[in-house]
Amino acid sequence: MTRIWNDPADFADEMTDGFAAANGRHVQRVTGGVVRSTESPRGQVAVVVGGGSGHYPAFGGLVGQGLAHGAAMGNLFASPSAQQIQAVAKAADNGGGVLFTYGNYAGDVLNFDAAQERLRAEGIPCATVAVTDDIFSAAPEERHKRRGIAGDLAVFRIAAAAAEAGNDLAGVERLARLANERTRSIGVAFSGCTLPGAEEPLFSVPEGRMAVGLGIHGEPGIDETDIPTADGLAELLVAKLLEEVPEGIAAAGARVVPILNGLGSLKYEELFVVYRRVAQLLEAAGLVIVDPHVGEYCTSFDMAGTSLTLFWLDDELEALWETPVDAPAYRRGSVTPAQLKAANGNGAADADAVPESDEASREAAGTVRAALEVIAATVDANVDELGRIDAVAGDGDHGIGMQRGAKAALAAGSAASGAGAGTTLARAAAAWADKAGGTSGALWGVILTGVAERLGDHGKPTAADVAAGVADGAKGVMDYGKAEVGDKTLVDALVPFAEALQRNADAGADLPTAWKAAAEDASRAAKATAELLPRMGRARPHAEKSLGTPDPGAHSLALIATAIGELFEGRNHHA
Repeated sequence: MTRIWNDPADFADEMTDGFAAANGRHVQRVTGGVVRSTESPRGQVAVVVGGGSGHYPAFGGLVGQGLAHGAAMGNLFASPSAQQIQAVAKAADNGGGVLFTYGNYAGDVLNFDAAQERLRAEGIPCATVAVTDDIFSAAPEERHKRRGIAGDLAVFRIAAAAAEAGNDLAGVERLARLANERTRSIGVAFSGCTLPGAEEPLFSVPEGRMAVGLGIHGEPGIDETDIPTADGLAELLVAKLLEEVPEGIAAAGARVVPILNGLGSLKYEELFVVYRRVAQLLEAAGLVIVDPHVGEYCTSFDMAGTSLTLFWLDDELEALWETPVDAPAYRRGSVTPAQLKAANGNGAADADAVPESDEASREAAGTVRAALEVIAATVDANVDELGRIDAVAGDGDHGIGMQRGAKAALAAGSAASGAGAGTTLARAAAAWADKAGGTSGALWGVILTGVAERLGDHGKPTAADVAAGVADGAKGVMDYGKAEVGDKTLVDALVPFAEALQRNADAGADLPTAWKAAAEDASRAAKATAELLPRMGRARPHAEKSLGTPDPGAHSLALIATAIGELFEGRNHHA
């Protein structure tokens, strides 16, 4: 368990500050994460990695000469926001474009893709390679759905080495994709991990048992077995990986880099005992071992577990693998120290001026702020339950993420003094997406932005305006996240809510009446998700485990819709 923290909500930021302070020779702190503190050649492609915090040395520990140029670092087990990623990429950019590479998780994909679109609009070329090395998270024919775990290291190293070698953005992307196609991993755990301030681990494993096929965000394993001996564990890991040799490769005579990764609490001595047998088995299969790695490369906070990665080399990849690296947590070969660069000035920008608004819209902004207060209070009251529901098949952080987002939205909305309803809600939406990170942060930012644009800053919003905004938000969520009704996501409650609100507003109902009826539809729909199997997100690999439990995103949306309906009804009666 985690024993040292101040305010758990500040843990990731304070950790990043301390990491940067301790490693000034390699990195400097910027908005959203860290970048190299050393100069890079002008025109060199910038490799930007990232994901949630809690995986050290991934991701900040892998920033330095010969490896990543920057790392976007989200909250614990939550993807960085699009704003954070964009800020890190701009600070890392050398004029040669940006290659994003990260583990293939829904929130990371949403936010990195959004940042990529924004950067391209600013004229910065970008490309992306999501790492998909975890063989247990999807079948071979659906490799694009697999998660990224410790195989991140292989892809990150090749991408960065390709950039160091002077390849252009297309060349760096090609080589990173080749590395990903030739990387396979499998992980096991003996106990779950506990986030700062939490009383219970995100998942637990029965005494004497081992979870197989776990994720690195506290997701439970896909299978479970008795704990084997060290040799038995090595045999399980190697056998599973050799069942899926990358296409076009003959195992006998192939050259591989084995990476035996500790997930946080296993001792190095234990890993060496396991690796002893791994090496024997690989050699017996006719493989040639190149540069074996045994240690911690991508952890899961304090989880007791390990993963084995096989990176299958060819001549081109092996030459790049020899590129010297000097990063805070990873060093290979001898690097000629580069000159330190000046401190980066991409800190928080001054608040934008408040757009003009009329009295009616400023009065409506008071209702927006009251709704934000209700949202924050509702999430606070249900944060533990939301986390419990999410931990059944996901990583258990939905309540924490919603809490961060709702509090940030309330603070931003409250700070928008003198603003109209649209601007007040738009600033709340941006703050929610930025501070919450993850999938839910991005999607709630889309929902609130859709409503904000319909509210505007002039005139009193009507029920039709609000309904149109919610409908816009629902469409935006489906376009952005690619989920549909029936996938067991927030969409399963959002779409019925939006449709009912639109229908009731079109029929002439006032906002309190239309909203209350729509909230009832959302609650019924959220409850019904208990009978669905997830087809998207982190719960997808654990589909059967989620039966009988509602989707946490749908459930939280229904709770919030109901609470806001009560606010509207109370104000209507008071009026």
